Amino acid sequence: MNEIESLLPHRKPFLFVDEIIQCTEEKIIAKHIFTEDEFFFKGHFPQYPVTPGVILIETMAQSGGAGLRKNGLLKADSLFFLAAVDKVKFRRQVRPGEEIRSEITNLRVSAKMIKQAGKAYVGDELACEAEWMCIVGSNAS
Repeated sequence: MNEIESLLPHRKPFLFVDEIIQCTEEKIIAKHIFTEDEFFFKGHFPQYPVTPGVILIETMAQSGGAGLRKNGLLKADSLFFLAAVDKVKFRRQVRPGEEIRSEITNLRVSAKMIKQAGKAYVGDELACEAEWMCIVGSNAS
């Protein structure tokens, strides 16, 4: 099991974090390369493949959750579920083969709720920005 799989419950084809680059209590930076083999490119759109906006938001949220786990701010058996997404803006399309750098700021973290803000970049170009809230639960039965 690689580091990211130890930090997130997500698995392929719905795992959108390749590496945590920086991880502090305030900020998380992670990356993911959207390869041409991503499942959604076949239908979004066959003639001009573009990463769906909701996947960019999911990528940032997964990056934020992985960083919180890496810092020990979430318990190992924690699951986090998107509850709200606000202030979303899409600035640039993300195409096959492009690498996203997610820069996440922790706005509020507690045992029951996470609020984060993030920006996703391709190189120095801003592709997407948003704020979101996640409810924290447990996968313990």
